[in-house]
Amino acid sequence: MFKTHFLDLPPLRSAAGTVRLPGSKSISNRVLLLAGLSEGRTAVHDLLDSDDTAVMLASLKELGCVLETGHDGVLHVTGIGAQLRQREAKLFLGNAGTAMRPLTAALALLAATQGASFELSGVPRMHERPIGDLVDALRLLGCHIDCLGNEGYPPLRLSGPSALKLDQPVLVRGDVSSQFLTALLLALPLVATEQAVVVEVTGELISKPYVHITLALLERFGIQVQREGWQRFTIPAGSRYRSPGDIHVEGDASSASYFVALGAIAANDEALRIEGVGYASLQGDVRFVEAAQAMGAQVEMGPNWLEVRRGAWPLRGIELDCNHIPDAAMTLAVMALYADSPTTLRNIASWRVKETDRIAAMATELRKLGAQVEEGQDWLRVHPLRDWQAATIHTYDDHRVAMCFSLAAFNGLQAKSDAAVPVRILDPQCVAKTFPDYFETLFSVVEARAEDIPVITIDGPTASGKGTLADQVAHALGYIILDSGSLYRACALAADRGEVDLNDGAAVAAVASELNLSFKNGRVWLDEEDISDELRLEATGLMASQVAAHPAVRTALNQLQLNFRRLPGLVADGRDMGTAVFPDAQLKVFLTASAATRAERRYKQLISKGFSANIVGLREDLESRDARDKNRAASPLLAAADAQMLDNSAQTIEESLELVLDWWAQKRPFAVQR
Repeated sequence: MFKTHFLDLPPLRSAAGTVRLPGSKSISNRVLLLAGLSEGRTAVHDLLDSDDTAVMLASLKELGCVLETGHDGVLHVTGIGAQLRQREAKLFLGNAGTAMRPLTAALALLAATQGASFELSGVPRMHERPIGDLVDALRLLGCHIDCLGNEGYPPLRLSGPSALKLDQPVLVRGDVSSQFLTALLLALPLVATEQAVVVEVTGELISKPYVHITLALLERFGIQVQREGWQRFTIPAGSRYRSPGDIHVEGDASSASYFVALGAIAANDEALRIEGVGYASLQGDVRFVEAAQAMGAQVEMGPNWLEVRRGAWPLRGIELDCNHIPDAAMTLAVMALYADSPTTLRNIASWRVKETDRIAAMATELRKLGAQVEEGQDWLRVHPLRDWQAATIHTYDDHRVAMCFSLAAFNGLQAKSDAAVPVRILDPQCVAKTFPDYFETLFSVVEARAEDIPVITIDGPTASGKGTLADQVAHALGYIILDSGSLYRACALAADRGEVDLNDGAAVAAVASELNLSFKNGRVWLDEEDISDELRLEATGLMASQVAAHPAVRTALNQLQLNFRRLPGLVADGRDMGTAVFPDAQLKVFLTASAATRAERRYKQLISKGFSANIVGLREDLESRDARDKNRAASPLLAAADAQMLDNSAQTIEESLELVLDWWAQKRPFAVQR
C-alpha cells in the first residue's frame, strides 16, 4: 500500500491481464458480526483485510469473541452465543458504517436484555454521518440510547437493562440508508427467541441489493427471515444464530467496478479478466456490468469471473437510475468523461451521507480535470471531456473517490493523445478501507509509454550520500528505487565468487547478463541470498569500480537498469544515470562533497556497523576512485549539462531531501503540494 502524501499517476495507455479481487467489505463485516453472535466456531475464508474489517475484528475481540488465524490465512471466530462476556466497553469504529450501524443495533438490544453499557465512536466524519433513523427505531423498541454529541449522530452510549416492546412492528425509514434496516435484521434475532419480531419500512427502500445480501447471510447462519415485498420483514420466533461451520467471502463487486471500467476504457487488444465475482454473486453491485455494457463495454461472465474489453469508443453517454448500484455508480461518473454525450446518474441521494458527500466531492474533483458537471440533490450529470487538465484530486478520506479517479489517468486515449496529463491522487492510502493493494493491482495490469514514466536521477561520487538521498526521495514519492551501484557491486561479487578475472571485460559481462538480482525492503538479493552487507564492504566497492570500467559490462547491465523504469516512477542513483542510462530524466541531481567530508561519513558508517576503518586510508581510496571514475573511457563520472548541483557537505539528509522535492515540484504540472 502506498503510504505517501500523494501518488502521481502518469498517463496510462492500455490494460490487460488478470485481477484477483479482495473480499467484499459488505459481506465481510456482516459475516464477522453474525459469526461473533453465533454459537460455535466459524471458519471465515477470503476475509477482506482492510480498515473497516479491522475495527469490526477489534470490537468483537473486545466483546469476548475468540479470534484465531490459521497458517492458511483462514480466520476462526468463536462466537459469544448471544450472551454478553463483557458488560462495559468503549469501541472505536473509524469511518466504517458497516460496523457502526449493525453494532449499534446488536449492542443496544444486548444491553437492554442483559444489562450493560457501551460507547461507540469513530473518526470526525463518522460523527457527521446520520444514524438518527436507526436510533429512533431502537428507542421506540425500548432501548436506551444517548447521543453524546449532536442528536442523531455518533458517538453513542447504549445502556440497560430496559424493557423491550416486541409486540408491535419496529418501524425504520428506508430512504436514507439501507444499512439501518440491515442493522435491525442482523440484530433482532437476539430478541426473537420466544416471539416473532416484525420490521416495517417506511418510505421507499433504497439499495435493495444490500438488504438481499443481509437476508442471504442470515439464512446461512440459521435465520429464515420472511419478507413481504420490501416493506415488511418477520424474524420468526425461536430464532437462534448457528454457525455454518465454514463460510467463504466472495470478491468485492464494488471494487470490481474500477476494473470493469478499466477494461471498457483501455483493454483494446485483449480482455481484462476479473476473478472473484460473476453471475452467481450475492452482491447487487455486480449489475454495474449492465451499466458498463450500456456505455459500450464488451463483457463475458462466468459464475465467479468477468472478462471485459473495449467495445464502443468513445463510450456512450447514458441516463441511469443508480439506486441498485449506489457505490459502484461513482465509477460511471469518471467513465462519463470518455463518452460521446452527457451521462446522468439519478437516485443517488445516499451518496451525500457516505464517507463524504460524494455528489459534491465528485462534482468538485471532476471540474478540476476540466469537465462540465451539473449536480442536484440526488443526481449528477457529467459531460464528455476532451481538453484535460492535470489535477490534484482531493480524496476526502474516501476510498472510492481515490479509486474512481485513478481512471482519469487514461486521458491520453482521447483524441488529443499528445496532450495527455498526469493525475495526482492525494492520500492514496485511504484505499485501505476496502482495497489496500488497489494501486499495486492497477499497476500490474496497465501499461504506460516509457517516456511518460517519470524518472529522477541522483548521481555523484562514491560516499556522497546519493544512495541514502535516493531512498528518501523514492519513499516520499512512492517510486521504485534503482541503486545502480548495487548492480555493479553485485556483478563484481558474483564474478569474484565465480573466480572470473575482473580485468576480463567479456567474461564479467557474461556474468552480468545472467544476474538474478532483486531489491526487497531495502535489501539486495542475489539468487535468493541476501548480499546487502557484503555489498557495503570497501573491498566490494573497489571491485565494482574496476568492473564498471568495462564497456561490455556497462552494456550488459544497461538493459537491466532500463527495466526498472516502471509505474508509478523511478528514482535512480549512480554515477551516470542522468548522462548515459536515463538522459531523458525529468529531474537530474548531481551530488558533490569534498573527499574529506565523504571519508568522514564512510568512516562513521563502517565503525557503526562494527567494521574496522582508517579515515586517512578511506580518503586516499576515495580520491583514487574519483580520479579513476572521472577518467574512464566508458561513461565517465560527470554532471549532466541540465543537472541540479547539490553540495551536501554541510547539509543534513532532511535538508537535501527537502531541496530535491522542491525541485521536483517545480517540474510537475500541479500546484506545489506535498
